[in-house]
Amino acid sequence: MAKISGVDIRPGNNIEYEGGLWRAVKIQHTQPGKGGAYMQVELKNLIDGRKNNVRFRSAESVERIRLDTKDFQYLYAEGDMLVFMDNENYEQINLPAELLGEAADFLQDGMEVTLEMYEDRPISVQLPDTIEATVVEADAVVKGQTASASYKPAILDNGVRVMVPPHIVSGTRIVVDVYAREYVKRAD
Repeated sequence: MAKISGVDIRPGNNIEYEGGLWRAVKIQHTQPGKGGAYMQVELKNLIDGRKNNVRFRSAESVERIRLDTKDFQYLYAEGDMLVFMDNENYEQINLPAELLGEAADFLQDGMEVTLEMYEDRPISVQLPDTIEATVVEADAVVKGQTASASYKPAILDNGVRVMVPPHIVSGTRIVVDVYAREYVKRAD
């Protein structure tokens, strides 16, 4: 583990702060007219998801931690637990669905995911940025709404509702951004 100055924290850095594991979400460097410069950092707890705003002065140092990443394959859901298989040794691991948040809606059988681990304990699950899904229900286009880029609601085969362009009809395969929950393009 490496110690870094409080003003060297960048978004995405994982740090140990007050005995917890935190990820820097937003930073703002401030130089007031009086007193020393500081870094205003919005932190998100990696274990329970709490958020915290902290000021770090340049004289303060924090412990930067490295998370190990390991490739897993999603197998199936068992109640509110999700079952994943390690791609190297084929061991299975059960994780709570809330570890993934809203991204859990996009899990597909056999999907390759990356687990971030700290001291062999799973901290978070990273899905691919985009997935392919089939539109099962799309509203009809209202004629005359072509002055602006009009999108219409559609429901995917996994039950997620996204906004799609007017030319997308039921049965079309599309590419969806998992974390923004947005239409990206038509699948080839």
